[in-house]
Amino acid sequence: MTTSEEPFSGPRRRTVVATIGGAGLAAALTACGGDSDGGDGANDSPAPAGAQASGGGDGATGAVLARTADIPVGGGKIFKDEGVVVTQPTKGQFKAFSNLCTHKQCPVTSVEGGTINCPCHGSKFSIADGSVEQKPATSPLPAAEITVDGDSITLA
Repeated sequence: MTTSEEPFSGPRRRTVVATIGGAGLAAALTACGGDSDGGDGANDSPAPAGAQASGGGDGATGAVLARTADIPVGGGKIFKDEGVVVTQPTKGQFKAFSNLCTHKQCPVTSVEGGTINCPCHGSKFSIADGSVEQKPATSPLPAAEITVDGDSITLA
């Protein structure tokens, strides 16, 4: 009794496993990528009046982000695509911060009651300076640089 085996012309098991592993690694590295400046604030520079300075979100610069009337006094607005939260702690004072929670990098989803709120684990940050108001986060939200010119708010 003889059997004839035809050579298998498809991908080998190890090729499939290696390909899937490589794709997974690439996805993980992409998801874990971030600021190249380390976020230590060493490159921060003074901001123009009415703006907050720092290296923050990854959005496009120069384009009008919002009108000042769009940002409620004592609140703020999240700009998901630009990666920033713009707040107005007091009338005419505008601040901007990264929209990623410093605890586990979840995007924040609301600005209420004077805080920027993360839904993942309940961290809350001050709209005035990004400082931690409620843990588990232990680091403040990094500031983002904006410019206020008349009634226009732009990423600097």
